[in-house]
Amino acid sequence: MNATAIDHVNLKIPDDGKDAALDFYCDGLGFDADDLGVYESGEKPFFSIRLSPGSVLHLWPDADFEAPTGTNYDHVAIRLDESIAEVKATLDDAGIEILDEFEPLGATGTGPAVYVEGPFGYRVELKVESTET
Repeated sequence: MNATAIDHVNLKIPDDGKDAALDFYCDGLGFDADDLGVYESGEKPFFSIRLSPGSVLHLWPDADFEAPTGTNYDHVAIRLDESIAEVKATLDDAGIEILDEFEPLGATGTGPAVYVEGPFGYRVELKVESTET
């Protein structure tokens, strides 16, 4: 097998969590929603957040949603093509608190990253590829 990237990640959200998800991932972080109309029409049980041309988060509203704990979920890391200063400015403008910041090792090496918490308890790592600030 010759993997090129992660295609998607599935995350459960509360049954009534669509608006909070769109506020955080689209309005706050600047990503786009995919297939929202298909989800809203009932043709599809989830909607997606487009992270890049080849990767998405599938968000599955679920009446039995339980917030993640350290034992069943740690975080999803999203690699960004911008400086850490730009990432911080975007988060500041959106009123999203940075929980932690350091230079973790990831798939492409080390680079600056910040961690935020989404509206449903999922931790999100926003990582840039270089040490440029």
